[in-house]
Amino acid sequence: MKEQTEVGKLKEGRYVVVEDEPCKILSIATSKPGKHGAAKSRVDCVGIFDGVKRSIVQPVSAKTYVPIVERKSAQVISVAGNTVQFMDVKDFEMFEMNVSDEQLAGLEAGKEVPYIASMNKKKLE
Repeated sequence: MKEQTEVGKLKEGRYVVVEDEPCKILSIATSKPGKHGAAKSRVDCVGIFDGVKRSIVQPVSAKTYVPIVERKSAQVISVAGNTVQFMDVKDFEMFEMNVSDEQLAGLEAGKEVPYIASMNKKKLE
């Protein structure tokens, strides 16, 4: 899910949707309005799920989307190689996720782990 807001209202450390990917804002630079133009903002951000750096340049009055990022907990149900099956502790939704070898080291059945969910994507914290 995502909601709409103005570029001028974005803050560092918050989130924005760039190229259909939820991103965390690293920095915002705003230029002064010129003789015939509006003030523009350059927003540098990094993808939450893919780690790719992106930037957008838009007028401060332009509309953009802000993703709804939720922090949740899940219980590990089973581990098969690098594929781990989880169950959300609130709504009991079952889902699978491929995890890296470093993340896999701390996972075992029955353990609760925090994760991030946004725009139908999930990632361990």
